[in-house]
Amino acid sequence: MNALANLFPRPARLTVALAMAVLLSACGYNAIPTKDETVKARWGDVQAQYQRRADLIPNLVATVQAYAQQERGVLTAVTQARASATHISVDASTINDPAQFQKFESAQNQLSGVLGRLLAISENYPQLQSNQNFLALQAQLEGTENRIEIARRDYNDAVRDYNTELRTFPGVIWAHTVFSASKPAQEFQATENAQTAPKVSFPNLSK
Repeated sequence: MNALANLFPRPARLTVALAMAVLLSACGYNAIPTKDETVKARWGDVQAQYQRRADLIPNLVATVQAYAQQERGVLTAVTQARASATHISVDASTINDPAQFQKFESAQNQLSGVLGRLLAISENYPQLQSNQNFLALQAQLEGTENRIEIARRDYNDAVRDYNTELRTFPGVIWAHTVFSASKPAQEFQATENAQTAPKVSFPNLSK
């Protein structure tokens, strides 16, 4: 800065600083941190939707239990899967850690699977299917599963954009110099259980 001050008067220094900022922006200097923040924002959206689903489950389990206490195995599996999914510690660093990301994804996939089983067995109980609280919870869960799918898709799009920036010019230059600490983000994998929302049907409404 002292050298710059000696070479240029104050107005000229401002012009030089502005020119350098424009130059850095034009050559992609800001692309990596900008795309990284987008990935983190989309990751936050995913977490919010999974939390919304977790918040619905206790009421859903309690409602089913009131009408189908004999289905203790499924009810216990749902409760345990929810506990496993919500007890995994996740933060922004999880998206760059393959092991932690896989652990988080597996727990959520397991919960999706047992929720599907819970909704399937509920169809065997007409009184449960006519319960207004249960119908409302089913509808909320279906909406949440759809939001989860959208949030995961938007997250994966942001991840692909960010990871591409790390590997292509001019981003690859910055990734190996100024932003050498930036690591590729992990994507959700498209699996049958994870990407398909639990089937929600209302057989009694059609009679």
